[in-house]
Amino acid sequence: MELKVYNINGGETGRTIVLDDSVFAITPNEHAVYLDCKQYLADQRQGTHKSKERSEVSGSTRKLKRQKGTGGARSGDINSPVFVGGGRVFGPKPRDYRFKLNVKVKRLARRSALSSKLSSNDLIVVEDFSFEAPKTKRMIEVSKNLKLEGKSLFVLENQNDFVSLSARNVKDMKVVMASSLNTYDVVNARKVVLSESAIQKISQILAVK
Repeated sequence: MELKVYNINGGETGRTIVLDDSVFAITPNEHAVYLDCKQYLADQRQGTHKSKERSEVSGSTRKLKRQKGTGGARSGDINSPVFVGGGRVFGPKPRDYRFKLNVKVKRLARRSALSSKLSSNDLIVVEDFSFEAPKTKRMIEVSKNLKLEGKSLFVLENQNDFVSLSARNVKDMKVVMASSLNTYDVVNARKVVLSESAIQKISQILAVK
């Protein structure tokens, strides 16, 4: 499949680029996309949540009243979960939320996400670009020239500090390298902007082997 190549001023360059159908034009596998996004979000969790159980709460272990003969329910120490200030029953404990996902499933998920963006005309190809210095205003101009609305994702072949710093303070804009492209960023963005060289890199990484 062919797509027009634009420049950062929003104009057509008169050139087209051929996309690898095995990467950008497959039938999306929604379950693979779900699993990859779930793993990405799970990796972001610290898992440091913790609440104290009755053995960890500071308080006297004295028995509050005699076991029988009071007419009420029996009770132990003040740290019991039934009393205010007592320990919590089955509270959260520190844990690791990460889980394993096969590499082939992750590649399928990224191909599915990119194919969905292409089929919905939310994929834009621009010629390789850079800035002479970090300039937030320049990145906003690029966004307006390309008519981007909502969240946008710029994918470059290699790390470009000037472009990354220019986009850092722009709301709903993210810049990533082709090698670190993940399914969640693609799905979460309304428009995905790929540089020409980034497409070649993505095709090499996600090509069916």
